Amino acid sequence: MADDILNSMSAVSTAMPIGELLAYHAGKDAALPAVTFEGVTTSYSELDISSNRKARQLAAAGVGEGQVVTLSVPNGLEFYETVFAVWKLGAVPNLVSSKLPSSELQAIVKLAKPCLVIADESARVEGWNFLATGTPPLTEVPGGALPTKTAPHWKIGTSGGSTGRPKLIVDRHNCFFDPHKPPMNQKPGDTMLNPGPLYHNTPFLTSTHCLFAGGHVVEMGRFDPLRALELIERHKVNWMSLVPTMMSRIWRLPAEQRESFDVSSVESVWHMASVCPVWLKQAWIDWFGPDRIFEVYGGTELMGFTFITGGEWLTHKGSVGRPPPGYQMRILDEQGKECAPGEVGEIYFLPAAGPNSSYEYIGAQAKAVDGWQTYGDLGHVDAEGYLYIADRRTDMIVSGGANIFPAEVEAALDEHPDVQSSIVIGLPDGDLGQRAHAIVQIAGANAEKGADDLREFLSDKLARYKIPRTFEFTSKNLRDDAGKARRSQLREERVTHLP
Repeated sequence: MADDILNSMSAVSTAMPIGELLAYHAGKDAALPAVTFEGVTTSYSELDISSNRKARQLAAAGVGEGQVVTLSVPNGLEFYETVFAVWKLGAVPNLVSSKLPSSELQAIVKLAKPCLVIADESARVEGWNFLATGTPPLTEVPGGALPTKTAPHWKIGTSGGSTGRPKLIVDRHNCFFDPHKPPMNQKPGDTMLNPGPLYHNTPFLTSTHCLFAGGHVVEMGRFDPLRALELIERHKVNWMSLVPTMMSRIWRLPAEQRESFDVSSVESVWHMASVCPVWLKQAWIDWFGPDRIFEVYGGTELMGFTFITGGEWLTHKGSVGRPPPGYQMRILDEQGKECAPGEVGEIYFLPAAGPNSSYEYIGAQAKAVDGWQTYGDLGHVDAEGYLYIADRRTDMIVSGGANIFPAEVEAALDEHPDVQSSIVIGLPDGDLGQRAHAIVQIAGANAEKGADDLREFLSDKLARYKIPRTFEFTSKNLRDDAGKARRSQLREERVTHLP
């Protein structure tokens, strides 16, 4: 099954240009549901016609074959219309958050050099060809088919904006797809729930691939745990991909509320993007059963990844699995030597086709050792080669000479019934060098719970030196809908205000 994750974007004999796939499915059933958003379902025929009209609008704005279009478009029908329009013109979509500050968007645009930027009017980037979101084609623009064109790459991702040094990740997979072979054990015609922001790699990949295969995307727009369950029941969702933050928010709903929904239609729950606490994954396996829970560890670059089923996880709790055939993995210490099983080091991958065969960076260089490349994460393997993530090297805290992995502390904090989310960062300390500082999201009436209560809770879960020295409390969400946190920004804000 792990092999299926990558096999879809390949120029095999049954593959088609992705710009033609809406018309292909509409030709079989014009009324086939494509996207449901805010209670309105758009058919494949309607989406094909509207994306043809959008393509002609973009062509009039200067978009041509092989060019880059920066999309800063929020989740919704307009996003799907626009990205298919870009593909129909043989252009390459560069995916960017619709909530980026203008300075970050400008930095990305300077790297991407797009022929057109599509974003909210408030984020207009001066000096670049621009189209405001929410600008429909003129009514007289025709919706008929366009000549077939294919771009050199199917997407360009964006990463690193939180550090002030953004980079582009150019996906080297081609623009052909076999509509009968969707990845990640989706089936042609499946109904999937998309709860994540489409500028992130996994929500984008899984949602578009569902459409490539004639499936139905139930688009949330913005994640809400109760509404997710309502949509699963209403549309009989078969497949969904979540991040642990979403899993936690669903699980923390009152049990009687959570259990009142019929989720029996769900055949596959995939999760990724951040480490899933053991207690939370166990809860979901108990709920859905191990045969419906799957996990992937990797990155947008797809330089390598690991995969684990729910059944495997039960005998390797805490693991994110092993690499599939065709990918190699090594754990290396700071001197570049192989780590023994159980020894934490940096995780390196080598794909069968060689370094940079799946991607290339613009604005950055990959860290590599003899061609093996890394996402920058730390971990160890057991005697059977199963990988366990420790943390990112840049997030590790060295306090009094001891290494503290924030992800481990956060997983323990998040077990507390009143803790909705937590972020642990290292702050300067005159005695220890760094101290672990926890930012904890606690809801409403529980916001006054003190640090002593959490220290006591952690005392039988963590070694004493790992327990945060300082705490702060907030009612705000600490992670976005993709489960990501801007650690560098959180750290910088607090360091700036230290006495």
